[in-house]
Amino acid sequence: MSQKAIWIVPISTEELNARGRGTLADHLAIRFTRVEKDALIAEMPVQEILSQPMGILNGGASAAFAETVASAAANYCIDPTQKVCVGIELNINHLKSVRSGILIATAKPFHLGAKTQVWEIQIRDETERLIAISRLTLAVINNIPLVKK
Repeated sequence: MSQKAIWIVPISTEELNARGRGTLADHLAIRFTRVEKDALIAEMPVQEILSQPMGILNGGASAAFAETVASAAANYCIDPTQKVCVGIELNINHLKSVRSGILIATAKPFHLGAKTQVWEIQIRDETERLIAISRLTLAVINNIPLVKK
């Protein structure tokens, strides 16, 4: 049986990367690399500036990576003229430490509801080792106008 795509509006890595310019995603050097029927994949380099004093990746950087990828995905599973998804709870388990390389995050939905969404995010290194697992819960709220400063 063929699985139906979860995306409500067209999604492309080019658009996702353009939307991230000047945001935290840009500062973390997050780059969206692939869109699948039920998943969004992105990469983030492990940079010295993202490290703890002992030289390993700071868990906050992993958490920001996970939330960025799943939050971006969530907002393509709703009608953006009517609704927007915002994170309300993030859980992350750090399983292995890393000092360098490229991390790959894959976000897949557990639940795509009218009022909430729940996403799983797996973060792996370039050798496929599982580095962290995360779950993000988002509220689906009425669209709010963007405020530009």
